[in-house]
Amino acid sequence: MDYEEMNYQSLSSRQREWDSSLAFPALMRKVYVWMTLALVITALAAYGVATSPVMLNILFNNPVVIWLLVGAELLLVIGLGAGINKMSLMTATILFVAYSILNGLMLSSIFLMYNLGSIATVFLITATTFGAMSLYGYVTQKDLTSWGKILMMALIGLIVASIVNIFVASPGLTLIASYVGVLVFVGLTAYDTQRIKQMFLTAPDAGEHMQKYALLGALNLYLDFINLFLYLLRIFGKRE
Repeated sequence: MDYEEMNYQSLSSRQREWDSSLAFPALMRKVYVWMTLALVITALAAYGVATSPVMLNILFNNPVVIWLLVGAELLLVIGLGAGINKMSLMTATILFVAYSILNGLMLSSIFLMYNLGSIATVFLITATTFGAMSLYGYVTQKDLTSWGKILMMALIGLIVASIVNIFVASPGLTLIASYVGVLVFVGLTAYDTQRIKQMFLTAPDAGEHMQKYALLGALNLYLDFINLFLYLLRIFGKRE
């Protein structure tokens, strides 16, 4: 190996290290920008529907429409997760925005159930709690990997309890599930943040491939935020 080749490899290695060091903050920034954008889109869609009698009539007086929306949301989430490597960044972004809009349509009902001041208060509580736990997940030196299995099992139990409660309609079970839900998504916020951070610490660059994973990270944190907000709203929200 001659001097020029050694020098080239050294420069290439330093360039890769430089690209990697620049990629991490860029990708993490994209995660939170996309997550925030999704929350804004969801809030605008929800409020827009809630203030439109025509849209409310279409959505909530027709069970078929609700089931179609639920099915479309599930397909979008599954499609993004399973097909992210096969689609372009533009396609993934469009699907992400579409999911945010559909979720906003579904969440428009909260404006009919709770007063606006109560919704705003709970949103601030959620944002503060989410921010604190995401920061913890980002800065902590503790490995949160073990949280994942525990939180997933708790989430499955929460889903089962929620399904059962559809049939028994127990206020007590609803309240218990709400507190458990808060704990689960508080934990998931920290866990997902650390997982996303660890993935991007070794990112070779901030190209399209890694940006698609940043979009998936944004989707995970967006879902953590939305679910945390809904469970807190059930506990602290004041009904109309």
